[in-house]
Amino acid sequence: MTPQAPTQCQFWLMTLTMWLPLVSFLLIFILTRPVRKLSLGISLICSAVPLVSAYYLLFSNWHLTAPIAFQINWMAGGDTSVGLGFMLDPLSLLMLCIVTTISFLVQVYSLGYMAEDEGITKYYSFLSLFAWSMINLVIAVGLMQLYVFWELVGLSSYLLIGFWHHKFSASQAGKKAFVMTRLGDLGFFLGIILIVLHFGDLSILGINHVSVAKMSPGLVTLSAVLIFCGVAGKSAQFPLMTWLPDAMEGPTPVSALLHSATMVAAGVYLVSRLFPFYHTSPDALAVALAIGTITMLLASTMAMVARDIKQVWAYSTVSQLGFMIMGLGAGGYFAGVFHLTTHAAFKALLFLCSGVFIHHFGTNDFFDMAKGNARSLKIPMVTVTIAGAALSGVIPMAGFFSKEAVMGALADLPNKIWLIAGLLGAVMTAYYTFRLLFVMWLPRTLEVHHGGHDSHGAHDSHGGHGQGHGEFGYWAMCIPLVILATFTVILGFFGGSLDEFLRWHKPAHESHHGWLLWTSIVVVAAGILGAWYEFGRKAADQTGFLSKIKPVEALFANRWYLDHFLRWFLDYVIYGLFSRLFTLNDRRVVDGGIDGLCRGVIGGGWLLSYLQNPRLQSNLLLMVLGVAVMGLYFMLV
Repeated sequence: MTPQAPTQCQFWLMTLTMWLPLVSFLLIFILTRPVRKLSLGISLICSAVPLVSAYYLLFSNWHLTAPIAFQINWMAGGDTSVGLGFMLDPLSLLMLCIVTTISFLVQVYSLGYMAEDEGITKYYSFLSLFAWSMINLVIAVGLMQLYVFWELVGLSSYLLIGFWHHKFSASQAGKKAFVMTRLGDLGFFLGIILIVLHFGDLSILGINHVSVAKMSPGLVTLSAVLIFCGVAGKSAQFPLMTWLPDAMEGPTPVSALLHSATMVAAGVYLVSRLFPFYHTSPDALAVALAIGTITMLLASTMAMVARDIKQVWAYSTVSQLGFMIMGLGAGGYFAGVFHLTTHAAFKALLFLCSGVFIHHFGTNDFFDMAKGNARSLKIPMVTVTIAGAALSGVIPMAGFFSKEAVMGALADLPNKIWLIAGLLGAVMTAYYTFRLLFVMWLPRTLEVHHGGHDSHGAHDSHGGHGQGHGEFGYWAMCIPLVILATFTVILGFFGGSLDEFLRWHKPAHESHHGWLLWTSIVVVAAGILGAWYEFGRKAADQTGFLSKIKPVEALFANRWYLDHFLRWFLDYVIYGLFSRLFTLNDRRVVDGGIDGLCRGVIGGGWLLSYLQNPRLQSNLLLMVLGVAVMGLYFMLV
């Protein structure tokens, strides 16, 4: 499809959208960081303008017939050129709105949450850096530009996760996230190199229309799987999934921004962005489907035993990202993108609600929050219930419609094992979500809360109750909750319009499974009833059936021992085998070879130095010996 050039209005709107967050970061970090109010004002303005621009561009191009692209040559070599610019099509316009909306609401929310933090201006500069990186990632015109901002998003993640660097756990979590995502990005980069060498075009439109004449099916599959390694790292898919729960050590608004709604969704976005390319390789889609399914199931089991409210939602994020990958792997482009869209709203809402509770009670343990009378916080409790219902797939919340789209894509597959796995994941999702909600709504004992304790898990409270920041701080946190709750309720009803928009108004084959709708409703109801039986009814002891099966509970609580395996793999395979071999090679072959050469040069110089000996007797002796050797040679010959 031939792209069209942007109008002058579109060009300048995109210029502001692409560069204002960077201007905000530089101004705050270099010039205005000591001036608190000015820094916050700059950040909010430079976040609001891209938000308005994104929605204007979305609605003004709702009936877009061809992508809008602008690019300049960034690098060139031989027949290959790399472009830098922007591309607007339905997917990038939708993702641009998601990124700018969540970024702006998190900045508003942080006015209350981070009000007493001494590093708030530095924090806002990092938020601006993240927004700039993520915006340029989603509108990238080429894969190299996308990769550069992909890495900058990783840098932003590292800075924000480890923002409270005085906490050892936060510093370690930031490093773990950075290293594990870089491991996946290595595969991503190798995939890009393969495409450059065998196709020679890194534009996204070009890659999506790659011909078999230029790249064989085997090369397409290999490059697609390598690119998916980057997806696995960024979106915390198996086996690179354990960094995300630890990343909750950062401030809760960071968790909402980076690790629920936008950054980790970048991996799913990448598969969606290159979906025509992936669709040419059934094997690559099968790999994605298998990895997404494993991730979804494992993460769901981990969430069933967690007591830290942020970790419950973190495991849930990993699981829902697996659902999205499953939808895309099953060939359901709209299903994956639709679930990404609804998930951005309700998962950001879940984390921001958690932030209010953590801020108020000084603990991450939702059992302690319940005992402290969490239900007295009306707005957070109502909105977290709405978001939890959406996460569980309760009708008529947005999550119900998007999860049904994923289930429909799985039902279309000839092998029904994938659908069974999806339904099992839906049961577990409803169970662990309502486990938390029933505990918080229906605590067994209430106690007067004095704040400041942290009986389970590391908290990110700043020592004080939510009301400690006054009425403004409380409403700064609650207004974004109401807005996100509204999106959570209404987004599902726009699925048809969004489907038409994403499909470029082309008729698509629609499969209808009437039985699947009722099956999903029954499955979700079963999960909710199970949670009510163990955590909601008056006679329940709120411990759960897993507490009676200690080995299984330990398995889930220890994340299926994935961290233990990775630690063992690093110690015995990477460090114990490869590092030792490389060290021996360095010392004995590289260093030994150079040292041997040096010794040979020195020895040769020592021997040759006798040729310059000024003593006549020595010179005559050497001459006689030389003559004798030559004579002996001729005699023998």
